Amino acid sequence: MTDANEVERLRARVAELEAELEETQDPRPPGGETARRSPWWAVASAILLTLACLLAPLSVAAVWASTQISDTDRYVQTVAPLAQDPAVQQAIADEVTQAVLEAIDVETLSTELLTALAQQENMPPRLGTLLPGLAAPISNGVESFTRDQVGRFVASPQFAALWEQVNRVAHEQIVRLLEGTGAGAVSAQGDQITLNLGPVITAVKERLVARGFSVASRIPAIERSFVLVQSGSISDAQAYYRLLNTLGTWLPVVAVALLVGGVFLARDRRRALLRGSLGFVAGMIVLGLGLAIGRTFYLAAVPPDLLSREAAGTIFDTLVRFLRTGLRAVAVLGLVLALAAFVTGPSSTAVRTREFLEHGIGSMRGGAEAAGLNTGPVGSWVYARKRALRIAVLIAAGVVLVFWTRPTAVVVLVVALLCLLALGLIEFLGRPPVPGAPGTSPEGAAADVEDHTSTGQAPGPPSGILRGG
Repeated sequence: MTDANEVERLRARVAELEAELEETQDPRPPGGETARRSPWWAVASAILLTLACLLAPLSVAAVWASTQISDTDRYVQTVAPLAQDPAVQQAIADEVTQAVLEAIDVETLSTELLTALAQQENMPPRLGTLLPGLAAPISNGVESFTRDQVGRFVASPQFAALWEQVNRVAHEQIVRLLEGTGAGAVSAQGDQITLNLGPVITAVKERLVARGFSVASRIPAIERSFVLVQSGSISDAQAYYRLLNTLGTWLPVVAVALLVGGVFLARDRRRALLRGSLGFVAGMIVLGLGLAIGRTFYLAAVPPDLLSREAAGTIFDTLVRFLRTGLRAVAVLGLVLALAAFVTGPSSTAVRTREFLEHGIGSMRGGAEAAGLNTGPVGSWVYARKRALRIAVLIAAGVVLVFWTRPTAVVVLVVALLCLLALGLIEFLGRPPVPGAPGTSPEGAAADVEDHTSTGQAPGPPSGILRGG
């Protein structure tokens, strides 16, 4: 049964080679090849590919600026993890505790209270002398109690919900700030971008009163600020934001269009796709290095007395985490396309890889047929429309990535693997017809030969010898 399958495969290969020979003998339209091989086409292709690679990192940054920062829901989702970070919680707790203690002035209040008690007529002289000395311990105890309550509140789910509410309300002011018209809950003060902690202090005040610390009811409305960003380049950031937000919708489309145009005009489209994909990967590496350098400068610009280095690093990483996710996804997609372009090339490694895969799929098909599993008419139908099915799979994979809300590197890899499995399934189901048998489709054989020709596979043995077998 195995020998019969091998003979059938060899006969199918003969039919493919004959169709390939007929196709290579077809004359091309006059002037078509000359026009395509014009040096100006190659120059235009190189220019388009270069522009596409230069615009790739700007496109990712523009999409991040227009979708992650300008959209309220996505912005809240971006900053939400900050409420769970210990370094940020500690920084906010310190700010709130200091504001509460300054408003109450515990030390002065304790001193006045103890002095008044010591001056009572029925107060024993010895006890009246000792009471003022308790002001410092009482003040320290109240401060410790207040700090503990603030810390517990900041670590509670109530604070996470309040943090989301504060940031949701403040988002409009953030956008206005980046647009240069900022004021309100989030504002620019010199070289700082600050968040108003007034609602957090109010919640802490209610918590202290509820736990018996009635003096906290005397805390007035406080406008305390928490530094989100400390930089001397806020004005530059505002200019870049407006530019990227304007280009966010069109820049990715332009970059992809330039890549497609460069590949279409190239003499060797496969090689052009390989170079363009690697160019996209290089662009993402440059963008990643830019973020790393920007993080270093940002941490150096934040004074330690305003924000700890750990908290500042957490805030920076949180704000740009979706930008990093996007650049990694594009980098992985570029690597996948580059690998696909390489594997379909004429190099010996690529040819051996394709032969190995085809032999493995052919062996699986032969084993299935030996076990009595025959695709029958379905296999012939798939084989005759193999190219169309492959194109449909690639288009479907592209549509999934385009319409995925926030694709990650893992999503790109999973889509690529599913696409590869679908292509392998098409190859497995596409049973080559026996030459001369009823239902044989010369068009299907010719289409498959064209696939082999475009990938640079070497021709097989002479057909006469195979037919003699």
